[in-house]
Amino acid sequence: MQTFRSAQVRLLIWTLAFSPISQQFARAGAPAKVHVVTLGGVRKVPYTPPEAAARAAKSADPLTLKVRPLIVDGRQKEWTTGEAHDVTDRSFTVRRALRLNDALPGDAAVRWSWQPGPWLLVDRMTGHITALHLPDFDAAVSDAVWFRDYAAYCGTGTTAKGGLFAVVAQLGARRVVVQKQIGKWPQSEPAEPVCKPAEWQRTPMRVTLQATGGRGYDVRRGGRGVAD
Repeated sequence: MQTFRSAQVRLLIWTLAFSPISQQFARAGAPAKVHVVTLGGVRKVPYTPPEAAARAAKSADPLTLKVRPLIVDGRQKEWTTGEAHDVTDRSFTVRRALRLNDALPGDAAVRWSWQPGPWLLVDRMTGHITALHLPDFDAAVSDAVWFRDYAAYCGTGTTAKGGLFAVVAQLGARRVVVQKQIGKWPQSEPAEPVCKPAEWQRTPMRVTLQATGGRGYDVRRGGRGVAD
C-alpha cells in the first residue's frame, strides 16, 4: 500500500508541474527577455536617383548613398540610411534602404541599385520593427523631417490629378494632421529637391513646408495652415 500511495503522489506532482496553469504561472514569473538593438557602421554604396539617372550617368563622380545595418540581437534585420530620430525613450524611426534589381528583361547579368525606401519604427524593448505607411510619401521625392512623433514632408498625389502636397503626419494619432496641395505634380522638369527641408518650431508649435521656387505653407498647432 505504501508503494501505491507513493506512485499516486509522484503522478499528482508530475501532472501539476506540466499542467497549462502551472506553465502559465512559470511564464509570468520569468524575467522579460532583453533585446539589443543597434545601428552598425556606415558604408557607401552606389546610388542613382530616379529623376537624375541620365545626368548621373554623364557625371564623372558617381553618386553614393550612406547605409547602415539595423541589427537586433546580433542579427541584421534591415539596411537603413540617414539619421535615426528618437520618438520616445524606447522607440525610434529610421529610413530603410532598399537594394533593388535594376536589370532590364533580357539583361544577362543582375544589376543592383540602392535606393532610399520607406520609414521604419523600431521598438528597443521588444526588437519589433514596423514599416510606416506615411500618406503620399514618395521615396524618390519626399524627405521627412521629424519632431516628436510628427513627420513633415512634401508628398505626391496618387490620383489622376496628381499634385505636390505639404503633409504633416502624427504617429501617435495614426492620422494626417495636414494634407495641402502646394504645387503641380508630375512636373516636366522637376527641381532637385522639389521641396526645401521642413522647418520646425517648438513654441508655438509650427512647421513650414515650401516647394522649391514656390510659396511656403505654414502649419500651426491644431492643423491650421496658412500660405505665405
